[in-house]
Amino acid sequence: MNETILTNYAALIARMGVNVQPGQDVVIEAELDQPDFVTRVAEACYGAGARTVRVQWSHQPLERLHVLHRTPEALAEVRPWEEARLADWAETLPCRIYLLSEDPDGLRDVDGAKLAAALQHKRRVAKPYRDRMENRYQWCIAAVPGAAWAKKLFPELDAAAAQERLWQAILSASRALEDPVAAWQAHNADLQARCAHLNGLGIRALHYTAGNGTDLTVGMMAEGRFHGGADRTLSGVVFNPNIPSEEVYISPRRGQAEGVVHSSMPLAYQGLLIDGFTLRFHQGRVTEVRAEVNQPLLEKLVAMDEGAAYLGECALVPYDSPIRQAGILFYNTLFDENAACHLALGAGFCDTVEGFEHRTLEECRALGVNDSILHEDFMIGTADLSIDAETFDGRTVPIFRQGRWAF
Repeated sequence: MNETILTNYAALIARMGVNVQPGQDVVIEAELDQPDFVTRVAEACYGAGARTVRVQWSHQPLERLHVLHRTPEALAEVRPWEEARLADWAETLPCRIYLLSEDPDGLRDVDGAKLAAALQHKRRVAKPYRDRMENRYQWCIAAVPGAAWAKKLFPELDAAAAQERLWQAILSASRALEDPVAAWQAHNADLQARCAHLNGLGIRALHYTAGNGTDLTVGMMAEGRFHGGADRTLSGVVFNPNIPSEEVYISPRRGQAEGVVHSSMPLAYQGLLIDGFTLRFHQGRVTEVRAEVNQPLLEKLVAMDEGAAYLGECALVPYDSPIRQAGILFYNTLFDENAACHLALGAGFCDTVEGFEHRTLEECRALGVNDSILHEDFMIGTADLSIDAETFDGRTVPIFRQGRWAF
């Protein structure tokens, strides 16, 4: 891969992704797949003025061994030093960069329910600290090609060629091949214009229908607002949390979802795949779960806590998005969610509430923002998806037709 392009991509993550501020700490989480690129990102962060950059390395084969051989209690354990680290992050608010590269099937032979139960406990411990950090720090999720991930996507190529091909796909989807900063400025302007149009409609509910049987109505808060592209911390720092991103999204009103929705793409969850699934909602809550692949794991996710069975996000992505046009199923939610409309089970986003900066978390949740230790996106967009907005003043406005924007 061209050295200049990789350097520009690293700078994009550091400067437009998390937008490191002078004197700020940075934490990078990465697998062992691309250490040279992780070094580039650290260098870009220091170039932006970071005080210190720390890297937390992980290795999926080791994670697999932990799940296979540890007792459920040991797997779920959170040591005092780990909780102290969470407390430190909640106090110092470092930028967080997550570089994804893991094998989508890397944990396929482990007990998914055991893994989900361990994550459930760990997230419960982490949640108070996460709440303290809400909307107060910059974060960015991006990707680099892992060898196993690349071979899954391009099995006909040798390992080196597959990784090179995946590099090309990642960089193209991330608008990082030419002038990344200019490309993202233009892209953010387009997403924000779409949000402005949607927010001007006064949407009371979104009604989804598709030929696969999807027929779902999701209620909105009167105070709800669509967001897309760049985000902003409470202190005013602008950052881009997802690279790539094609979505505009909103948090629906908890308790207002009726009907059935069918998945349109596999869901890659912690190295396991869930596929061919259907969720039925009544009074906002999932009441029925069916899946052709890994139904027990999906059932465990929906039962992660009280809020996991409710929706936390409705995201709109045209079926002809650049990632869809690439013709690649990434088996990675960061990319696949940007190829199709999606929903998310679990936690909603308080910053999709008008005037959230003047409200407490509790006040936002009282308005209808769902609360959960889970936030899991799943794709529902199809080539024939239609979405209508039902407005507070009684109109029905087309939002999507044939999987694409209707305005």
